[in-house]
Amino acid sequence: MSYLSSLKLHNFRCYNHAALEALGPGLIVLHGPNGAGKTNVLEAVSLLSPGRGLRGAQVMEMQARAASKPWAVSAAVEITKNESARIGTGLDAQTQKRVIRINEKPAKSQNALADYMACVWLTPQMDGLFIDAARERRRFLDRLVFAFDPGHSGRTTRYENAMRQRSKLLQDNDAPDIAWLEALESQIAETGTAIAAARLEFAQRLQRACDKSDDKFFPRAHLNVTGTIEELLHNVPALEVEEMFSYQLKQSRAHDAVAGGAATGPHKSDLLVHYAAKNMAAEQCSTGEQKALLIGLVLAHARLIAAERGAPPVLLLDEVAAHLDEGRRAALYGLLEGLGGQVWLTGTDEKLFESVGSRAQFFEVREAHIMPQRSLTALRSVSGV
Repeated sequence: MSYLSSLKLHNFRCYNHAALEALGPGLIVLHGPNGAGKTNVLEAVSLLSPGRGLRGAQVMEMQARAASKPWAVSAAVEITKNESARIGTGLDAQTQKRVIRINEKPAKSQNALADYMACVWLTPQMDGLFIDAARERRRFLDRLVFAFDPGHSGRTTRYENAMRQRSKLLQDNDAPDIAWLEALESQIAETGTAIAAARLEFAQRLQRACDKSDDKFFPRAHLNVTGTIEELLHNVPALEVEEMFSYQLKQSRAHDAVAGGAATGPHKSDLLVHYAAKNMAAEQCSTGEQKALLIGLVLAHARLIAAERGAPPVLLLDEVAAHLDEGRRAALYGLLEGLGGQVWLTGTDEKLFESVGSRAQFFEVREAHIMPQRSLTALRSVSGV
């Protein structure tokens, strides 16, 4: 099991300097008013795993205002009882790019962080996932796939770059270089088919994890990844799908030169979710049911990581309890503790976490200051409440 035993922020977002020490596995609660800096802490933790973090922000967006030195986030990670590591990321002042360091040494890429940390998160911005555009669900699914397969991010990046180059070539030239165009389309077909195959394979594994869950409080979801390439992969081998995809791209050049992009491909796919017990599409469910379905998916993903990697991920749950009734909150905390990993929770009201009592570490966050507290049980015992 990997968990952070300390976390330090320098010139990151609203923090000039902040440090959380003596952290352990289990629940870590950050409470305080809106705008105090709670979500910024979760974002900092998320950047210690591969990817652009829970906000998907650009590197310069995370720089503290008026700070003279570049931002940095670092942490001590406990990997096993006898093994630990120091990992960090931040802005390189010369290149204006993000850099990674492992045990004080530069890492070649963000993928190196996958050996030390896996993060899964849920934020209020994701509450509308099932009614948002398909693009948001694709991004959500790709983040889940990425937690298992760091190479998935590279494939999506190559695909998007090749798509942009093809669009520019078609739109800027009446007679584009055919050899270059065919090379781009070959890359699009190859990487696009691999992306679709990875999504399908992962969705099947996640479905098995969902099917094993107790759906009393967080209903079981039924998943389906839809799209032209996905449908083809159900029926023919991947190499044949690549050839068919490449042929389709060739046939649609005139259309794509006008419309941009491509008429088909994994950039058109969607993740469809149903409330299994009601056989109801998630977008038709109530707001509360949608929230419960989403939490259930995140929990199933965490269990899947724990089962396949032998260790649960670090969970980052931003304001997750605010709209849950008392029964669901208590059930959620019990399920989170049962995972056995480190879970970071935020909330504006500390009363939302009363049911965890002394089983969590509490920090109050106010105006970009993080103050450790004893458990709610101990605090109320001292105050006589």
